[in-house]
Amino acid sequence: MLVLTAARDSTLSHQALARLCETYWYPVYAFVRHAGHPTDEAEDLTQEFFTRLLEKHWLGDATRERGKFRSFLLASVRHFLANEWDRTQRQKRGGGCLVLSLDFEIAEGRYRSNPYDDMTPERLFERQWAKALLDQVLTRLRTEFAGRGQGTQFELLKRFLAGDQERGSYAQVAGELNMSEGALKVAVHRLRHRYGELVREEIAGTVASATEVEEEIRYLINVLGAARL
Repeated sequence: MLVLTAARDSTLSHQALARLCETYWYPVYAFVRHAGHPTDEAEDLTQEFFTRLLEKHWLGDATRERGKFRSFLLASVRHFLANEWDRTQRQKRGGGCLVLSLDFEIAEGRYRSNPYDDMTPERLFERQWAKALLDQVLTRLRTEFAGRGQGTQFELLKRFLAGDQERGSYAQVAGELNMSEGALKVAVHRLRHRYGELVREEIAGTVASATEVEEEIRYLINVLGAARL
C-alpha cells in the first residue's frame, strides 16, 4: 500500500510520499487558513510543512495507530502549527527546496468560494480530504476513458455517478452518444462498478492495512453523504 511504501526510508518511499502530498495538500492549506492564518502566512506555513514532511521523513515515525495517512497528516500539521516552527525563521516563499507543485492562487480562490463558518478547522480538513480523494478517483477514471478514446463518453456519463439523474436523462444521453437506452444503462452500471473499484484502490493507498479500507469508506459516506462508493 502506498502509505506503507511512503513510510520506508528509500527513494521509492520519497516518491510515494510526494504523490500522497500532491494529492492531499489542499486539505492542509484549508485547515491552516481556517485556523486563523491570513493568506500569505498560510501559504508559507503550508509550504514549510510539506518541505519538512518530505525532508525529515516524518511518516517513518508514524505508529500503527496513526496508519491512516489522513489521520497522520492532520495530527502532524496541528503539531507543526502549535510547536514545531519558529516563525521568525520562516523562509521566503519560493526560497525553499519544496518539490511539490502547490498552486496557492487556485487554492485561495477555492477556499474563499465556499462558506465554512459553521465548521471547525478539523471538520473542514476532513471534508476537503474526502473531496480530494474522490477528485483523484474521477481523474483516474477520466484518464482510463481517454486512453480508450472515450473521453466524450465519460464527460456525459459521469453525471450518473451520483445516482440523482433527472427522469429522461438516459434517453437524452443515449441519443447524444448514438446508443440505445439499454446499452447506456449497461455502460453506466460498468462506470459505477469501476468507480467503486478505484475508490477502494485510492483508499488502500492511504491506509496501513486492508482492514481499514471499509472503515475509510464509511468515513467518506459520513463526511460527504456519498451515495455511491
